[in-house]
Formats: sequence, structure tokens, C-alpha cells
Amino acid sequence: MNISKEKCVGCANCVPVCSVGAIYIGADGLAEINRDACVECHNCHRSLSPEYLPSGITRLIRKFLTLVHLRFQPDPDVCPTDAFQPEDLEWPRIVRRAFSDPMVTHESTGVHGRGTEEVKTNDVSGRIKHGEVGVVVEFGRPGISTLFRDVEKVTTALAEHDVVFEAGNPVTQLMTDTNTGRIREDLLDERILSCIVEVTVKLDDTARTLEALKRICKNSNTVISIGVSTVCAENGSDPLQEIVRSEGFQIGWAKLNLGLGRVSNPSAIAREASS
Repeated sequence: MNISKEKCVGCANCVPVCSVGAIYIGADGLAEINRDACVECHNCHRSLSPEYLPSGITRLIRKFLTLVHLRFQPDPDVCPTDAFQPEDLEWPRIVRRAFSDPMVTHESTGVHGRGTEEVKTNDVSGRIKHGEVGVVVEFGRPGISTLFRDVEKVTTALAEHDVVFEAGNPVTQLMTDTNTGRIREDLLDERILSCIVEVTVKLDDTARTLEALKRICKNSNTVISIGVSTVCAENGSDPLQEIVRSEGFQIGWAKLNLGLGRVSNPSAIAREASS
């Protein structure tokens, strides 16, 4: 994203709407974007309605009002001179927008934003089987963001354990080798709003994997959230609870996804029908 120096009048409406604090007012009194910090989420362009006031006249009015100790302050949800200029992004910078803009469809998965439905749809996707655990590691948040270099520290550490990276996950598709967890060298310094790494482990290996993640996350430069899920036993019990608690994690329920209208447990239904 660029801000036109010819159009900008320095009203600063765009500063608070930036998801990562990349917009600031420079020494010339006009808005600027820190290109290294910008994740190309386009929230600034999307959040401010453009008006088309002539920038030259608007600047003169601002200077005059300053002389009489008044401020030119347009409505906070507008850019008075339509100063934002979206650019045609090229590789590797275009990856920033693919992982950061919730309005953009991720080409590799057809899903908006970070491009993954995670294991939360396992009731219909069937990614995780009995005796397996799906582990999701989420990097970054609005206001924080993350570099792929931070992500690679975790993926390479996970690769040293007996994990399987989810093939349909966008981060997996950026790896040069899923056996090592290495991510393409040209992407390591690209900053994104957030992303999710998904792996599958055996139920018996869950504690070891969680312990490894705790060690890695202590030295992280971003916020990392960890989630685990598994298929409940047919009697409804959850084999994960004791394992998660033993590793010092608190258990909380965020939401449940149900594949309404689809058969997700055919063996139980068949037994009920026969009894």
C-alpha cells in the first residue's frame, strides 16, 4: 500500500486504523507507511471512505485554520483526498496480502484470509482419525503480526518430532521440505498478520509435542496460540483432557462445529438402529 504525497493532507485519520501500527505522520506532516511493518491487509484502504477534496486547497485551509488555532478534522471514517494507492504486488510481497487480507481468497485453498479451515471442520473433513491428535499453532494477531522466520523456528522444531504437516495448509505449501519444516528462503523476512501451522501426531506423542512447543514459544518474537483436538471416543469421553492438563495447559471450549445434515458417526448410528 502507498499513500500519495501529492494527495495526503496529514489529517491522520488513517493512523489508528492500521492493523499493525505501520502508518505514522512523518516530519513533513503527511502520512507515511513503514513498508517493513506493513502486512498489506488493506484495512486502511477498506476502512476509510474516500472523498475527493482538492489537496492543494485543503492544505491552504488547514494552514489558515492553524493560524487562528483551529483544526481541520474530517469525519474519522474518511480519507478526505483519496490518498491511498493500492499497488500491484509481486512475489514475494504478494504473500503478505494472501495471509493478511480477510477479503482476499487464498489461491492455494480457496479460503479467505489465512487460507485454512483448520481441524475445526473435522466432523465433515475427517482429517483426524481415532488415535490421532490435530495440533494447530497460530502465529500473530492484529497489532502484532509475525515473520515467516518466526514461523520456521517452530516448524523446524516440530519436524524433529513424529509429526505430519497438513498438506492442504498454506504454510505447508510454502515449505521446501516437509521433513525438515524449512520454509522458502525468499519468504523468511515477509511479515504477515497471522498464520496457522497444522500437524497431526499420534495420541501417545501429544505430551512430547506440547512440551516441545512450550520450549520453543518461550523465545518467540510474536504471540503464539496452541490448540489441540481429537475424535472423542464412541462413549463420548475425551482422551486428550488428562494429557493437556498434565502439560500445564488450561482447557477451554471456544466453539463446537457440527456437520448438520451429515452422518459423522455412522458406526454409532448403526448400533443404535440395531438395538
